[in-house]
Amino acid sequence: MTDLVAVRRALISVSDKTGLLDLARGLAERGIALLSTGGSAGILRKAGLTVTDVADVTGFPEMMDGRVKTLHPAVHGGLLAQRDNPDHQTAMATHGIEPIDLLVVNLYPFEATVAQGADYDTCIENIDIGGPAMIRAAAKNHAFVSVVVDVQDYETLLGELDRHDGATCLKYRRKLAQNAYARTAAYDAAVSTWMATAIGQSAPRYRAFSGQLSQSLRYGENPHQKAAFYLDGSARPGVATAIQWQGKELSYNNINDTDAAFELVAEFDPVEGPACAIIKHANPCGVARATTLAEAYRSAFDCDRTSAFGGIIALNQPLDGPTAELIGEIFTEVVIAPGADDAAKAVFKAKKNLRLLTTDTLPDPRLPGLTVRQVSGGLLVQDKDTGHIGASDLKIVTRRAPTQTELADLLFAWKVAKHVKSNAIVYVKAGATVGIGAGQMSRVDSTRIAARKSADMAEALGLAAPTVKGSVVASDAFFPFPDGLLTAAEAGATAVIQPGGSMRDDEVIRAADEAGLAMVFTGMRHFRH
Repeated sequence: MTDLVAVRRALISVSDKTGLLDLARGLAERGIALLSTGGSAGILRKAGLTVTDVADVTGFPEMMDGRVKTLHPAVHGGLLAQRDNPDHQTAMATHGIEPIDLLVVNLYPFEATVAQGADYDTCIENIDIGGPAMIRAAAKNHAFVSVVVDVQDYETLLGELDRHDGATCLKYRRKLAQNAYARTAAYDAAVSTWMATAIGQSAPRYRAFSGQLSQSLRYGENPHQKAAFYLDGSARPGVATAIQWQGKELSYNNINDTDAAFELVAEFDPVEGPACAIIKHANPCGVARATTLAEAYRSAFDCDRTSAFGGIIALNQPLDGPTAELIGEIFTEVVIAPGADDAAKAVFKAKKNLRLLTTDTLPDPRLPGLTVRQVSGGLLVQDKDTGHIGASDLKIVTRRAPTQTELADLLFAWKVAKHVKSNAIVYVKAGATVGIGAGQMSRVDSTRIAARKSADMAEALGLAAPTVKGSVVASDAFFPFPDGLLTAAEAGATAVIQPGGSMRDDEVIRAADEAGLAMVFTGMRHFRH
């Protein structure tokens, strides 16, 4: 296979005109003849560059609103012909086909059109046909043809040409070809995913997922694992779209935990008051609401000060100076919020290892989406858990109904439990978590662990009694037996929120009545594995 291939003729057909003139001028200065289509050709010609219209090469004008312009043997023959194949050379000579050594194409902005909420017909019109066909042809023939599909590769292309006196090397062309196939695959994935949603196909026969590299990470969950972070093209606010104001590069675990923290705190409407969530290893170790962000942070921190060290903090309102001062008292990995004022940024400047991320807004916890998990030989795909419960959805199943204070805390605890790994138990008092049990094989163990952590914190804070006394408790799934419920009652809980649905619900309800508990059923569970 030939290593160096001279570039003498280039076809440019781009939807995104960013950097177009600089690239075209660079190619022309290197003696490369330019072919182009419609809008791109017009821009190049207006800039004083010599350019040949593809229509002049094919002998056919662009037609059908631009749907047909490059789908022609004069184009695809020039891209696909093997230069060292005598039969191909004969066919080119017989039919007057000239080789195309470089293809520069970026595709119709389908993903952006969908993100803007365009209607069905508009999205269909923004599906590119000729572009992907040319890209795939050029990539297949990368032994002889260079194909560029990203604006960020324009500068490296010109550098490659300079290094090899107007030629490209095989290694470079292979890299371009791989990127080209990845781009068309991502494009087709975006189209198929959108269409499945648009026509209500919840489980299409083939499911494609794609992403665009955001950063190569130092390592994955552990130093011996390689990792990278990819963007899925959605506009959902979060770690993928945030601005990082300071601190070193985010790690794999930082990204995972920051996402968990921001998604949790988004459950609490900022209009209803400030909220703070502290995450450690993808589980909350403290969540609270209060009248100020500083108070919310302090209450969340007091749930489990030990685990909060080196944690991730998410806020549902813009970070202010006083809250930043409090956060700065211990080591924190990441703080993410929908904005930050100058005073907060100034406080954090002295914390070189702390990463501050800001977004324009919060993610919408009710917005549908997909979650994907890889298993051996396959992918598990499901709808995002957007389930929400309000006071009117609750079923009171005990003789005693919860008080208004208990009801508010029950709904708070339920929102938190949705984001705790199963089996999840969450104690809440006065709008703040006071004990969290996560990821245990036994619900009773989660209940005990949460109560024990509350007792440990009360002792550390010098309190007379564990903060779990007089709290409410949430369970992400039903209590299969009364033992977990009674353990919570013994710890001091006075009211319970759980899905219900156990074969022993009647037995659990009787136990709650005997213990003087108020209990409500949601009819919805929140397993989080």
